[in-house]
Amino acid sequence: MPVMHFHVVWPDQTQTRCYSPSLVVQEYLQVGHSYPLPDFVQRCHDALHIASERVRAKYGFACSQALDQLAEIEQRAAPFHTQADAQVLVTAFS
Repeated sequence: MPVMHFHVVWPDQTQTRCYSPSLVVQEYLQVGHSYPLPDFVQRCHDALHIASERVRAKYGFACSQALDQLAEIEQRAAPFHTQADAQVLVTAFS
């Protein structure tokens, strides 16, 4: 399966490189686009669950690394949920 990373800038301007075991994330996120925080988290949830299921279909087991990445995204997003205008910018795929 083609592994990819997506790079994001959080509302506090810190940057994170995130992992996906599948290119499906490109169907949910666009480089150069800012997403409202809840929308970004939901898009990552959907994309990483699909990616994990693609791994399951191919190898017989879910991708724990994708689910760990989702947990990290949710944890990273938590402090910003009180900011009504919090945005996450997707800067690159690699």
